[in-house]
Amino acid sequence: MPSDGMPSGMPTAWTFGRRRARWYAVLFWGAFAVAALPALARAGEPDSKRQGEILHLLKHDCGSCHGMTLRGGLGPSLRPDVLGERSDDLLIETILNGRRGTPMAPWRISLNEDEARWLVTILKEGIDGAD
Repeated sequence: MPSDGMPSGMPTAWTFGRRRARWYAVLFWGAFAVAALPALARAGEPDSKRQGEILHLLKHDCGSCHGMTLRGGLGPSLRPDVLGERSDDLLIETILNGRRGTPMAPWRISLNEDEARWLVTILKEGIDGAD
């Protein structure tokens, strides 16, 4: 008989508490994983639905300053021949944080870095219908 007076092999309050703690850990990490899935899904290239939303943003919000055909207006042209000479990192930085002293607003509230990177890629390739 062990020193706690219980026959060996019998569950104790300690083992019940330990099992409960394991279940709490499983529940916590499971809930954490479920909560983290949307963030993991956003990593990398956006899905087709989000791409459509970004293109809508480009046409209606960016187009109001950069022109509906992206050839410029209040803001500079966003055509591939102009953007091709600029670094992707500079363009992503500009999209996310805006440009001080200009009307270019930060879009970090609407786009994450991967989405901005995708946008820069398609702008440099050229967008159908922007002609």
